Amino acid sequence: MNCKEITTLEQVNALKIAPDRKFFSADHEEIETGATTDIYFVRTMEILSDLGIADTEVVGEVFGRRDGIVSGVEEVKNLLQGKQVEVWSLPEGVAFQRKEVIMRIKGPYDQFGAFETVFLGMLASSSGWATAAREAKEAAGDKPVICFGARHVHPSVAPVMERAALVGGVDGASCILAAKLAGKAPQGTVPHAVFLIVGDTLEVAKAYHQLMPPDAKRIMLVDTFKDEAEESLRLARELKDALDGIRLDTPSERGGVTPELVKEVRFRLDAEGFQHVGIFVSGGLSPERIKLLSAAGASAFGVGSYISAASPIDMTMDLKMINGKPVAKRGRLPGLTPTDRLVRIL
Repeated sequence: MNCKEITTLEQVNALKIAPDRKFFSADHEEIETGATTDIYFVRTMEILSDLGIADTEVVGEVFGRRDGIVSGVEEVKNLLQGKQVEVWSLPEGVAFQRKEVIMRIKGPYDQFGAFETVFLGMLASSSGWATAAREAKEAAGDKPVICFGARHVHPSVAPVMERAALVGGVDGASCILAAKLAGKAPQGTVPHAVFLIVGDTLEVAKAYHQLMPPDAKRIMLVDTFKDEAEESLRLARELKDALDGIRLDTPSERGGVTPELVKEVRFRLDAEGFQHVGIFVSGGLSPERIKLLSAAGASAFGVGSYISAASPIDMTMDLKMINGKPVAKRGRLPGLTPTDRLVRIL
């Protein structure tokens, strides 16, 4: 593809998909040219261009269908950068209410109208993920929450999802690209696979301690082979002060991680003087479970599917001004919606 924006049906018909294309996700150029928009916006541009009014000055307002945390603003800003538009928005990470104006865009319609699908999608998905992340973090309070959701979504959007989780307030992300995009170091230790291949939890822990840099947390899974409390004590007795924590990820086939299990492991570690060893919990965590496990003694949480499976927050854009005159479709109020929360970003 070249970088010319798709504004005509002729361009749509001319768009060819390479037979050797490996992945179905859109690349940056395809997003920027409008290849991921809905066809009806191209039909709209055809009509307006034929009538000679495609450059009509309009003001559009974006709002969400439910309360949430706004995210995706930076991508929208990058998408519209360089176009003849003015954009005001709520800052990323800010809470908004249902039907509150999240973003306002002013300019000739042909400068941004065809991209409505694109920027609404950016805001919808990212805000949904950020909102779920905020709920998880609020449940954990001052205890760390790491996003482990990359494995649950398509890899093309995994960095977007985990970056949105960071905007929502979690303390870290395991996806390498997501963390780097947010200016952070990716967080995580090792999976069950390495324990199964090596055959012993303690042997893996010692190798990890020897090989990993000093700033890498020594937090080891303890549910692969033996009783979790027994395995926790084996590691603590060997690594002593070097062991930062143990991770409980007991599968649902064995009852999952329960408050009772957390209490027992905490008690047995404390009884032998290992109060410094934290208990990191992961596996199907929701805000409700986070609260229960936190009260039982868990000190940090890895949250995956609760964030990654969050529903997008439906976003809508209404045109509210055309050539300086208030307008609205039936059921909506004409003219700009009063708000003092928007900040000029373009």
